[in-house]
Parts: sequence; C-alpha cells; structure tokens
Amino acid sequence: MITFLSSIISIFFALPFLGFLLVFIITKLVTNNNRKSVHRALDYTTILFVISVHFLIETIWGKSLSWLIILIMILIAMIFVFVHWKVKEEIVLRKVLKGFWRFNFILFLLAYITLTLYGLLHRAIIFTFSN
Repeated sequence: MITFLSSIISIFFALPFLGFLLVFIITKLVTNNNRKSVHRALDYTTILFVISVHFLIETIWGKSLSWLIILIMILIAMIFVFVHWKVKEEIVLRKVLKGFWRFNFILFLLAYITLTLYGLLHRAIIFTFSN
C-alpha cells in the first residue's frame, strides 16, 4: 500500500500537469464553474510545480538548490507585501497570500517548462555527441 501511494505521488511530482488536470476535472464536476475550477486547480497544484522544479534541478545538475527556491519564494513574498502596502496603505493578508501563491504558480510553471526543455535538449546533445 505504501509503495502504491508513493508511486502515485511520484507520478504527480514528475507530471504536475496531470495533477492540475485531475484537480480541474474534479472541481469542474463539483462546482460546474470553469473559472473557479481553474483557480482552485492552480491554487492546489502550485506545490506540485515547486517540488517538480526542485527535482528537475537535482536531475539536471545533480545538486539540491532547495535553499534557493525557498529564498526566491521569500523574496517574492516580501515584494508582494511591500507593493500591496504601498498601493493600498494597509496589508490585507488574504489578498497578499493569494497573489503571492498565484505568482508562484506562474513562475514555477515557466521554470518547469524551461527546465524540462533544457533537460531534454541537454540529454539529446550529450547522447548525440557521445556516440
């Protein structure tokens, strides 16, 4: 049972788009609202993209840069709090967290796509020139 569960979790870390699609379909069936389903899917699967980027970096370069990922996320949070404070002159934590989390989704989605393409090209070039 533990092996089965870890296999399922590994699939979602390797293919976070699959997790996004699954959450979207489930929330679409429950809410019958496309916009709400997309928002919930990206809110719930952001962590999958963050972890996937971490594992892609480890796979490509053989180093764990989780400290850098956490540092980037903290800096983004600080920027969001500062900008929100400057614009609204007060901090509404719920709005700041929502914006921060959705920005992280976009950032890590782009990082995931970029690293996947880079990893594929890198391996293809290595394979081509090693023969």
